[in-house]
Amino acid sequence: MMSKIDSKSTANTDYCRHLSLIFSLIVVLGLMNGCTEPQEDTEATVSSPNIVVLFLDDVGYGDLSSYGHPVIKTPNIDELGSQGVRFTSFVTAMWCVPSRTQLLTGRYMPRVNFNGGTGAGGKGGLPDSELTLAEGLKEAGYNTGMAGKWHLGYKQKKFLPTGQGFDSWFGMPYSNDYRKPWVNTDEPLGLYRGDEMVEHPVNQDSLTVRYTAEALNFIDQNGQGEQPFFFYLAYNMAHLPIHTTDEFRGKSRGGLYGDVIETLDWSVGQVLDKLDEMGISDNTIVFFASDNGPWLNLPDRMRQEGNLPWHQGSSGLLRGYKHTSYEGGNRVPAMIRWPGQIPPGQVTDQLVAAPDIYRTLLETGGGTLPEHTLDGQNVMNFLKGEEETSPRKEYAYFRNGNLEAMRMGDWKLRVIEGYPQLFNLQVDPSEEYNRADEKPGIVNNIKNRMQELADEVDANLGPDPETEKEQ
Repeated sequence: MMSKIDSKSTANTDYCRHLSLIFSLIVVLGLMNGCTEPQEDTEATVSSPNIVVLFLDDVGYGDLSSYGHPVIKTPNIDELGSQGVRFTSFVTAMWCVPSRTQLLTGRYMPRVNFNGGTGAGGKGGLPDSELTLAEGLKEAGYNTGMAGKWHLGYKQKKFLPTGQGFDSWFGMPYSNDYRKPWVNTDEPLGLYRGDEMVEHPVNQDSLTVRYTAEALNFIDQNGQGEQPFFFYLAYNMAHLPIHTTDEFRGKSRGGLYGDVIETLDWSVGQVLDKLDEMGISDNTIVFFASDNGPWLNLPDRMRQEGNLPWHQGSSGLLRGYKHTSYEGGNRVPAMIRWPGQIPPGQVTDQLVAAPDIYRTLLETGGGTLPEHTLDGQNVMNFLKGEEETSPRKEYAYFRNGNLEAMRMGDWKLRVIEGYPQLFNLQVDPSEEYNRADEKPGIVNNIKNRMQELADEVDANLGPDPETEKEQ
């Protein structure tokens, strides 16, 4: 029987002979075509990287070990952050729909006319006038796929992901709590493949595992093709009610919520391993973030069927949580890597926001920007270290058509029923010290900019008095 060493030696000899034949053929072809122009395929490959977006649901700023959680372990996510840029001042909208709107259209939600709700029973959806990230990349030659939560319209087939630029989709049309007893609705909460419901009721315990399998299969099928690919993996977890499989339940030291987060970490590791296995990591941008802060201060409807107060995430040192315009509602864990292009080991406190990811990925992928107003900046040169600071200088905190707060530079102003709250987020990220009385000039400057933007997008300045009671 041939030994392992002999077998490996024979394989190496065959490989060298094969390589020699290939090299000889290349030389001959080069001599035959010495006067022809070089092909454009190589340049297209370099300028059109694969793109993977990993988007968690309701995971807070303090829920990952790299962001300071003392118990929950997230080695795969942490490693992803160490291989590129880990953000400590990345912001999104304060709840599901507007954060996904920012990521996939590059626009603040008040600019987008959904013409109705997008949850259970809602008849609204993304209008034809919006160019989604998937549509823009598809026009640029990408194969596109998605697994997971959509929440941008479903009543008409054109509102579903497969009507918005994705070649394939396996997932749920909105949040996993849109069913009785959590929501008073008779609308079935189903799992879709393409534009057809394929499972009802949904086994939510295995959702993360099945979404992961969908992502791996897509990468397998598209990772070695001539066209680049874009895959969007939008997890339903850790949105309440939380679920995971028996294999992960009870395995973390952070209770059921810790089990769910560590399941997500496993999933991220599976995706990264697949890219490595196929030898395409170096030509693949991976972006990771949560959609908003943790859902604390739960409404009574969520405290049933085993949902417990400690089945929620943490804002870390930040004030506030999902649905609030404090940093805990909007600032989230986020990171991005592109080996060989984005230097590894970076941690930045520079301001970057979800609309920037839309514009950055679309332009990097060779897509054409829409003609309408975008709220994002291309931050790729900053990420590569070619610019010292992020091009984003301000961020607007909208809620239900109201502009509640704005950050300009280090300063953030919240307008609460005419009473200003001014925080220096660089020295006071926990928003403990209101310095409005001390800095009236800064208050007026930001308030004027808020009024200008509110008028531009037809929004109100300040919060709705009823929603403010919840904060």
